[in-house]
Amino acid sequence: MTEPSDGRRRPPSAGLPRTEPMSPLQMGQQAAGKRMLRRLVQGEHPPTAPLSIVDRLAGSPYANPMIQVGGVDTSARKTIDFALHLAESMFRYGAGALEVETSIIAITAALGLKHIEVDITNQSVAINYAPRDQTPITLLRVVRSWTNNYAGLAQVHQLVTDIVTGGVGREEAVRRLDDITHSPKPFPRWMVTAASGIFSAAFVGVLGGGIRASAVAFASSLLISMLARQLGKWRTPDFFVTAACSFVVTLVALLLWRYGTPVGFQIAPAIVVVGGILLLLPTGRLVSSVQDAINGFPVTAAGRFLSTMLTFGALVAGIAIAFVVGAMTGMETIDVTETFPPRYDLWLLVLMVAVAVVAIAIAEQTAWPLLLPTAAVGVVGHLVLIGATAVGVGPRFAPALAAVVIGLLARVVALRMGAPQLVVAVPAALILLPGLTIFRSMYVLTLEESEIILGFGGMLSAGAIVLGVAAGIVLGDVLARPLTRNLASNERKRARRR
Repeated sequence: MTEPSDGRRRPPSAGLPRTEPMSPLQMGQQAAGKRMLRRLVQGEHPPTAPLSIVDRLAGSPYANPMIQVGGVDTSARKTIDFALHLAESMFRYGAGALEVETSIIAITAALGLKHIEVDITNQSVAINYAPRDQTPITLLRVVRSWTNNYAGLAQVHQLVTDIVTGGVGREEAVRRLDDITHSPKPFPRWMVTAASGIFSAAFVGVLGGGIRASAVAFASSLLISMLARQLGKWRTPDFFVTAACSFVVTLVALLLWRYGTPVGFQIAPAIVVVGGILLLLPTGRLVSSVQDAINGFPVTAAGRFLSTMLTFGALVAGIAIAFVVGAMTGMETIDVTETFPPRYDLWLLVLMVAVAVVAIAIAEQTAWPLLLPTAAVGVVGHLVLIGATAVGVGPRFAPALAAVVIGLLARVVALRMGAPQLVVAVPAALILLPGLTIFRSMYVLTLEESEIILGFGGMLSAGAIVLGVAAGIVLGDVLARPLTRNLASNERKRARRR
């Protein structure tokens, strides 16, 4: 490079083409392009960054809890004890693993504990609290008993909501939880027994049975309720209690079908048995197991699913033994292909469905304010079932479709009433289960050896329907989450005002 004639050195940029300064619009476009390129290459978050445990509350009614700050770690052990007691109560009352986990995370975060981990299995809940530079605390609680208490589950749900909104401290929360666990159930034992019989009678009428068949179903239900209570006093395992009850209800139906009465009281046994065994089906556990499997709790789901399958095994074992006893007494062959056309008008069928749902809700100890909303959800589900069957959806897909509608409506209704979705969905969906298919398949498997393949096919079909109903309830709950965000926030606003 030559020096200029005047002896001065030119700047390095001299002689290069001059560039115009960028306008603010161009600078903004360039920055936006860089941000987009960075998102495409790196993603929104570093790929190996761990998720905050509070992020597990997204989509639940406890999202964005009000967190207490300062002075809580000194009493961390008391807070963890309370969280474990609450989780044990929820499990005993039939809650799913995801609901228990979100409740633990919500209340511990609201009470100021940030460094916790939760591990849930079928029968135990473990909480590990490990703050920095402090001795960690790990506590475990085992759940050894279960009971029907949907009213208690709804009260625990409301307690968690009140804690998350910051309106309830730990001491008051402990007192309220003790009141919930020690308070009596909303309905006395005699009323639960009567409700079981009313459910059986009403459901037999819905299936196409007459007044006599409903009367026999009512009496059989009362009989097996007393039998189950007596066997429970003797601490008989649930497997044998279920098998004995299904044996008794099937044998009574077979004997009445064979011998009848002098006035021609003969009835089809299949429709009577269905009214009795539906109450023995572990619908709540099955829905919870499918929900746990879908939501990422495989160990809990496997344990509950095994328990559910054992209950189904007990049901079919009791039915099979009753068939064998009936054959030994010279029972004639049953026409298992017999169909039962509706005996009543549609309005009366809807009324009987509502009565049946209310009765099963009472048997599950649902709170009084939830009885009629649960019946309304059940009626809508039954109408969807009738409509789907009429348009040719199919006997397997129609119950699943009705279950989706029930699951969606149950979440909306439950959040409005301050309860979890399961409390409304399970009683409303019980009418969708294939009791007739189970009875017919077991009869073929037990007494017609030439049609054993047909029997296995029927049991697989019944299992598919049951799983479809359970999965439909969970899918309905998922579909309703975007629609119920405002309902959850409104529930929390009402809690703050209290």
